Amino acid sequence: MGVDMMHVAFLLLIVFTDGASSKTVCSYQDVLDHLNLTTDNSVFKLTRPVLDYTHPTMVELDIILYAILAVIEKTQTFIPFIWATMIWNNERISWDPAQFCGITQISVPRDMLWKPDLFIYEMIQKDDSPLNPYMYVSHDGMVISEEDMKVVSTCKMDVHKFPFDTQRCNITIGSAIHYADEMRVLPFSNSSRATQFSREVMKTQGEWEFLQLSIASYNFTFNNRQWEQLIYTFTMRRRPLLHVINFLLPILFFLSLDLASFFIADHRGEKLGFKVTVLLAISVLLLILNDILPSMSNKTPLIATYCIVIFALMLLSLLETILVTYLMEKDSASLEKLRLRGDWEDRQEKVKIDNYNTEEKRQTCCSCICKVSDGEKQHEMLPVAEEVNNSIQSGESHVLLLILAELKELQKTLNLHLGCREERGQSGHWAARINRVFFIFYVTTVSLFLSLIFTEWNT
Repeated sequence: MGVDMMHVAFLLLIVFTDGASSKTVCSYQDVLDHLNLTTDNSVFKLTRPVLDYTHPTMVELDIILYAILAVIEKTQTFIPFIWATMIWNNERISWDPAQFCGITQISVPRDMLWKPDLFIYEMIQKDDSPLNPYMYVSHDGMVISEEDMKVVSTCKMDVHKFPFDTQRCNITIGSAIHYADEMRVLPFSNSSRATQFSREVMKTQGEWEFLQLSIASYNFTFNNRQWEQLIYTFTMRRRPLLHVINFLLPILFFLSLDLASFFIADHRGEKLGFKVTVLLAISVLLLILNDILPSMSNKTPLIATYCIVIFALMLLSLLETILVTYLMEKDSASLEKLRLRGDWEDRQEKVKIDNYNTEEKRQTCCSCICKVSDGEKQHEMLPVAEEVNNSIQSGESHVLLLILAELKELQKTLNLHLGCREERGQSGHWAARINRVFFIFYVTTVSLFLSLIFTEWNT
């Protein structure tokens, strides 16, 4: 019995000792001590982590788009906010999780291990976002580095269809010093998966609508060595509502006002001043457009063509108004001359009638005096009858003179209208014809141009 009790006690001691020893190694520091991974150990961070230098290091890269911060057409700059993940194998790191209480992954500071020297070719500004200070290390040697970064990169933009354009901006990632036989750069996710993840985690898009994230591998040869790159292409479409409301519609409204100005009377100065005001408003919008679009472009933007053609049509309309106004003023001057000539003839006719009436009265008085003298000599026979006869003759002559004056007035009015028609046939008639023909040309040209420009925008 004593031997059995001692045997049982020995077994219990072994079990307790194994349990205590297993608890003592269940820490991340024990894993680091087992790997001899310290900040002073340069074996893990100075050289590429392979046991045989002929083995290439496989680096898997994954990029997810968080947000589109800005797309600046003037400077052709694309600023996305991305989440990048790099995964590679460190052949110097491995441990058995069963010996360390099932620990399969630990986190270590970034400066303790070698990292791939990947950089973005299009980046023009250093990233100032805070870095993730740790990396994950797995028991099989896989190292995972995750990083959020704001990329300020160049992008060759095509603003031909602005503001209904679709832009494609690239982010090219490759190694700075390692060739393709030393380090391979492979995509962790395919294009459809990266696009789906980006749409799910997208925080903000602003003016732009994210469409697709495509991934392509590209190899090129330089100095008889082959280099490998990954090209991430971000496809996005502009939301044109703001530009349509603030730019395209106002120009269309100004064009409608210019069309409506054809119904303003030509002989007034309001029409000319109105057209000049509308033309100045279009000039202000052209200055705003100059600040939006880049100075260099392969093709002339359609919106610039849209503005220039409308500006040219309105300028042509202004010149036509000046011509018509000149012809109408010339017509008015001719009418004024005819009116002055008619007034002068009226005054002359009135002077003649007044002189005739004065002479008639004088002759009447003289005849009365002569008849009275003859009556006295002829023993004053029938004086009353003769005076009545003379009065009747004088009244009839006065009525005839009035009728003659009215006929002359009608003749003068008829001559004036005939003269107006003749003058208008030379100036006013041409002004009306020019105005009618130009209005038809203007409406036809505007309709065709707007149909073509909007068709080009939509294709």
